[in-house]
Amino acid sequence: MVHAPADAHSVYEILEALVSFPTVSSESNLPLIDWVEEWLSLRGITGTRVYDESGQKAAFYAHTGPMEAGAVVLSGHTDVVPVEGQEWTSDPYVLTRRGSRIYGRGACDMKGFDALALWAMGQAAERGVARPLQIALSYDEEVGCVGAPPMIDHMIASGLPKGDVVFVGEPSNMGVVTGHKGGYGWTVHVKGFEVHSSLMHTGVSAILEGSRLLMWINEMNDENRAKEPKGSDAMFEPPWTTVHCGKAWGGTAHNITAADFHMGVDFRLVPGDDIKVWEERLMTKVAELEAPMKAIHPDAGFIMTPRFHVPALRPEADGPAERLARQMTGDNGSHVVSYGTEAGQFQERGYSAVVCGPGDIAQAHQPDEFIEASELEKGQAFMERLLDHLATPV
Repeated sequence: MVHAPADAHSVYEILEALVSFPTVSSESNLPLIDWVEEWLSLRGITGTRVYDESGQKAAFYAHTGPMEAGAVVLSGHTDVVPVEGQEWTSDPYVLTRRGSRIYGRGACDMKGFDALALWAMGQAAERGVARPLQIALSYDEEVGCVGAPPMIDHMIASGLPKGDVVFVGEPSNMGVVTGHKGGYGWTVHVKGFEVHSSLMHTGVSAILEGSRLLMWINEMNDENRAKEPKGSDAMFEPPWTTVHCGKAWGGTAHNITAADFHMGVDFRLVPGDDIKVWEERLMTKVAELEAPMKAIHPDAGFIMTPRFHVPALRPEADGPAERLARQMTGDNGSHVVSYGTEAGQFQERGYSAVVCGPGDIAQAHQPDEFIEASELEKGQAFMERLLDHLATPV
């Protein structure tokens, strides 16, 4: 049951409300945004929505404190992955505590941080701060981080004082993550030409031709694995760019050359690699494969559609986000991750960014997803220190 905004004071109560909204990426997140907007407004904070093209989803950002540049931005996403096909021992949309663990879809990834960020915004407005604090909540992070770029661009263009430091609260056990791989993906539609398979030489099998691209993916992974990692790339696991196809389908019948074949091609790039180079290599290979197909039938070929673009987060030499995060956490270790986040998108637009949030990424997307209560406590202690920092004039 969703708490009325005025009733949700503690981090746990805010998280309880957020988890109750089934904000799977395929569904609208507007009921959750309504709740967030009302909760903040009751604390004197107004925010801005940035809708997607359908009008059924929105990002949301807000500012509290003096209207001046240099804010700390707390960045989270509102969407979660589906629960269908997973075996849960409790209702995934009812926050449930059992022992030291707090269960619920999104409790770890990443409504736990969203709850902390909202709590911190409310506390900043109540206590007063000498330096500003902002919150930025996106949609559709789970399907390619597609909701953050228009939100960030809107924040910059709106005239809102620009923040300096961004904490993206993906689960990191409150460790300071200063680098992650970039993610880039294409949807591939291979168009063939149907004939009876007894005369397959007169047709074009979309499946067989698409399999040549799958073979190229394996070749690229073998090539990358054999390279010596350079610089900070060596910190990643694995320390090379990976190319992947997670889903492929097509064909009509066993005795007909396939007219259509669909697949995805996804890259996870180490920061030292350039996506433009990889895009050129991919498109060169596609052109090479298309030529003999079109020689048989002019309509055969590859239709390549960009699906997502998540730039890498590059470690910043003495960056302000890293410096402040280490001050708030006491973590002086070197941490990078192989998954992508919205931190690279903020960094690409001129913000200093790190990943730092409660919970263990191993729990993300799992049945019976949970966050340890101790992680929320660590997150709240982080926010308390941040509030003290913001209360001190520059």
